[in-house]
Amino acid sequence: MTELLSADIQLIQRILPHRYPFLLVDKVEDIDGTQTAVGIKNVTMNEPHFQGHFPGLPIMPGVTIVEAMAQTAAVMVGTALDMADKEMKVYFMAIDKCKFRRKVGPGDVLKMNLTTVRGKPGGKVWKFSGVATVEGEMAAEAEFTAMMDLPA
Repeated sequence: MTELLSADIQLIQRILPHRYPFLLVDKVEDIDGTQTAVGIKNVTMNEPHFQGHFPGLPIMPGVTIVEAMAQTAAVMVGTALDMADKEMKVYFMAIDKCKFRRKVGPGDVLKMNLTTVRGKPGGKVWKFSGVATVEGEMAAEAEFTAMMDLPA
């Protein structure tokens, strides 16, 4: 039985180049190598997109939910491959089968379950499948392909 890993905000910032307001994952837990992980995003009213999306009815933009899933995947791979402090960059190549099922707003805890569909250590192109939920209810799902720009 393998020990599952986790990444707190300090480790996340050592893996991802993103910073506020575009760092969209607070914690990644249950990291099972490069295969699966669960990301946590605590949605708060002070996030800048809520000023205009939408006034009086704050809703987290769908694209930021997909970005949060992608950041979770990058942390999963970065943790498994020991990429902390190594300036790893990750770029979207494709987003497929993306569907939004529920509004996400301030006070919600977005839980993102990510699975690697294709990719291996040392490989540049990876494909992931993600499902984001709030209180067990599906908020979004997507498959996405990313290029991992790993330092030599």
